[in-house]
Amino acid sequence: MQAVSPKVVGIERPAPRGAVGLAGIAKQFGATSVLRSIDLDIRAGEFITILGPSGCGKSTLLRIIAGLEPQSAGTVTIDGASMDGLPPDRRDIAMVFQSYALYPHLTVAENIAVPLRMRRMSRLQRLPGAGVMPGVRRIAGSIGEAVRSVAATLRLESLLDRKPAQLSGGQKQRVALARAMVRQPKAFLMDEPLSNLDAELRVHMRAEIAQLHRQLGATFIYVTHDQAEAMTMSDRVAVILEGELRQIASPGELYRDPDHLRVAQFVGTPRINVLPAEATATGIDVQGLTLARRSGLPAGTKLQAAIRPERLAIGADKSGLPGQVVYRENLGSDLFLHVALEGAPAPVIVRCDSSALDSTAIGATVRVAVPAAPLLLFDLEGRRIGRDG
Repeated sequence: MQAVSPKVVGIERPAPRGAVGLAGIAKQFGATSVLRSIDLDIRAGEFITILGPSGCGKSTLLRIIAGLEPQSAGTVTIDGASMDGLPPDRRDIAMVFQSYALYPHLTVAENIAVPLRMRRMSRLQRLPGAGVMPGVRRIAGSIGEAVRSVAATLRLESLLDRKPAQLSGGQKQRVALARAMVRQPKAFLMDEPLSNLDAELRVHMRAEIAQLHRQLGATFIYVTHDQAEAMTMSDRVAVILEGELRQIASPGELYRDPDHLRVAQFVGTPRINVLPAEATATGIDVQGLTLARRSGLPAGTKLQAAIRPERLAIGADKSGLPGQVVYRENLGSDLFLHVALEGAPAPVIVRCDSSALDSTAIGATVRVAVPAAPLLLFDLEGRRIGRDG
């Protein structure tokens, strides 16, 4: 597919608007607490992703912003104005669902036009045969022009006369985006919109959505459990785990400098390695290997040391941790070696060049080199410590 044109046809890019503020948002269903005291300031024009596993409350939070679900406590504002108690149609936002929610009996053009027809036409003017009423042709003409402009932006011109059943998954997703775009809302809310697409199309649509955000300059609030989507599209990522907002940061900062062990374990593929450790008078002891790394903690303090797979290496000397290769993942460009270390609770994963495939058979004894600098230290509760180490 061709890249989206850098110019949005027929749509002037407005000044950034759509700043969303969440203060103390909580949600309970009976005795079950789904969200707990969520504070989040989303800047106008920002692309922010709400990331978390299934059931963590992220979609509920999006529905609260949209007005589809009332919060149990807290306040929602858009551009400084309170939205509490306002219905969705008065919040000037557009929502794109995982299911696309297209009308099967309408053409692509008619689906895209639905929001404008609902806002610009009265109930009488929307009735069949109402084209003879004064002003209807003029309104219909302006709606048609807006539909064609948005369709050109998303390369849907050749599909305007088709019904949804005649479209591919990616085409349906673009129609859903066009329907949201056509009325130029303050903010776009997207609830796992790519989940129904195959892997190749998801990669393509990630690029399209990110480029569309740059073109429109509107606020995008995107919900997903897929960290690849969050890390590749977002200005910032808000990680929600079990109803709590754990960290808000840029994708790079979230990966390099997580606040909590649970965030470190959730973000990153393969999963980060975690080893028991202990503070000593001279550094950090990891599985009997003493590393010159300051923690500022009394000797004997129990810790958890986490390190990304790409930071480990198979050492050529005897200075690393001894272990045995128990599994290999050959991905072509990368090789992930699962190495069982003596006394470790679980195998560590070492990211290697695929050229190591021939020299590291399953069952081979190896040494895993652990550098001190990239170690992330956490206490036994998972809180980050020793950032200045």
